[in-house]
This record gives sequence, C-alpha cells and structure tokens, in this order.
Amino acid sequence: MKKEILIVDDEVSILKLLNFVLSKEYKLVIKNSGVEAISWLEEGNDPALIISDLHMPYFDGTSFIHNLKVSGFYRDIPVILLSGNDDLTSVANSMARKAEAYIHKPFNPEALKAEITKLLSQSHIPSKSDH
Repeated sequence: MKKEILIVDDEVSILKLLNFVLSKEYKLVIKNSGVEAISWLEEGNDPALIISDLHMPYFDGTSFIHNLKVSGFYRDIPVILLSGNDDLTSVANSMARKAEAYIHKPFNPEALKAEITKLLSQSHIPSKSDH
C-alpha cells in the first residue's frame, strides 16, 4: 500500500505541483488550512508524513506545527515545512517546536522526494497505511 502524506497549503499552484510529483508513489490528502488539517487528524487519520506551508490564513504553519508537536498523538509524524520566505533559517530557528525539514519554495521536486524518502525511512512508528 502507498504511504499517506497530508499536504497543507492554500496555494493552488503548489498543490498541483505536489500532486504531480508525489501522487504516483504516495496517497495524498490535501487540506487548504491548518484548521482543516487538524480537524482531519482529529477524525483519527494518521498520515506517514505531513508537508505544510508556512504562510496560510487563520492558522499558519508555525501554529500548526506547534499544535502537532505538543500533541501526544501527532508529535512523531515527520513534518516538512515549505516556505517562500527568503530567510527560512531564521524562521526555523525562531520556532519553539521544530519541523523535521525545511524546504524553500520554489523547490526542486527531486530534493523534496529525497527528503520524504529519508524521513519516512527514519520513522519508527508505523502508520495505519502500513498495516
């Protein structure tokens, strides 16, 4: 079975690119905001990995990741944070709770796929889609 990846982004062009690049290898679930993503997770869904944008309306990537990492249920899910912010290093350093990887937009699809492969191979907790 394909591993499930939750993608959280409000930018249609990025969603289309991620779908094109990743849909052959992974089952993708797309949410347009952190609020939608948290609701989906609270329904009992357990993705193998999460890709989230930093800048979203209502509930930005920083808040979303903080909520994931303080949760007993979701803190072990690896997160890749995407951002068009020119100073992504300072953004990453300022976050109280950290994502596992930070990728600057526009991104190299092969580099993203390599990062996903690396994080999924390091993950020791099986997702529901692994059963």
